[in-house]
Amino acid sequence: MNEQEKLITVGKIINTHGIKGEVRVWPLTDFPERFNANNSVLLDINEMNEELITLTVEHSWKQKNFLVVKFREIGDMNAAQAVKEGLLKVPRESLKELPGDSFYVFEILGMEVITDKGFSLGSVKDVIRTGSNDVYVINGREKEYMIPAVKNIIKKIDRKNRLITVEPIEGLLEL
Repeated sequence: MNEQEKLITVGKIINTHGIKGEVRVWPLTDFPERFNANNSVLLDINEMNEELITLTVEHSWKQKNFLVVKFREIGDMNAAQAVKEGLLKVPRESLKELPGDSFYVFEILGMEVITDKGFSLGSVKDVIRTGSNDVYVINGREKEYMIPAVKNIIKKIDRKNRLITVEPIEGLLEL
């Protein structure tokens, strides 16, 4: 596993907030408590993991669909402006254990998708979070498929072999 795969992105700094160095973070995690006081994250400014900076949360609060976070290491608006667009990452080993039938998005991305009849649809290129259920965007050879991640369609997700087996309902693949 290379260095890139050892870190998981849990947020993105989308803007500054005020003059005291607070930033607006778009959370990319189902566990926003990662941004509670005294927790640490790694800042990746150039998306290449070449220069990672450890940041410690001083305080945070939810505002609309994002979080406002004050990091101890970011003292003013100029410092906050310098980290805008930066990705906030954590080591893979710090991830919370999920129930057996739950998966992190990064685990699903890139998995091959086949039908229960053995036909290859392609690989997962994106996961759309809709609120009620996720939708897997499959990059097929001839077209893109959008498969709802619901139990009556997704029959098996094999982590080890990176394979998802689906039983498409009538008309799903023709859309």
